[in-house]
Amino acid sequence: MKLTKPFYMTMGWISLLLGIIGAFLPLLPTTPFLILSSYCFSKSSKRMHIWLTTNPYFGSVIIDWEQNKVIRPKAKTLAILMLWILLGLSITFGKLNLALKVMLMCIGLSVSLFIYTRKSRV
Repeated sequence: MKLTKPFYMTMGWISLLLGIIGAFLPLLPTTPFLILSSYCFSKSSKRMHIWLTTNPYFGSVIIDWEQNKVIRPKAKTLAILMLWILLGLSITFGKLNLALKVMLMCIGLSVSLFIYTRKSRV
C-alpha cells in the first residue's frame, strides 16, 4: 500500500505537536518526534520540511541527524542528564511498585546507551 501525502502531512503535524509537548513534559521525548516529523514533512511538504530544518531552536539537531546520524556531545550530555534526573524523581517520589521502577531503570539504561553510542562528530 502506498502512503499518501495527506497521511505523511498528518503524521508530520502529530509528531511535531508531540515533540513540542515533549519539551515540557518529562519522559515524552522531543528529538525523536521532531526527527519523525521532519521525515514525514520531507515526504509531504517541501516547505514544511525546510521550515523545520531551518528552525533556529532545533533545525541544526535535525540536520545533524538526517545527514550524518550525529548527536552533538553537549546534546548527549544534556539528554542523558535530564533523563536520569526525571527518572530519578519518578522512581524516588512516585508511588510505583517495584516492577515499574525496574522497568523505568531498564528503559533509562537502554535510552542512555543508545544516545551514548551515537557518533558525536561527522
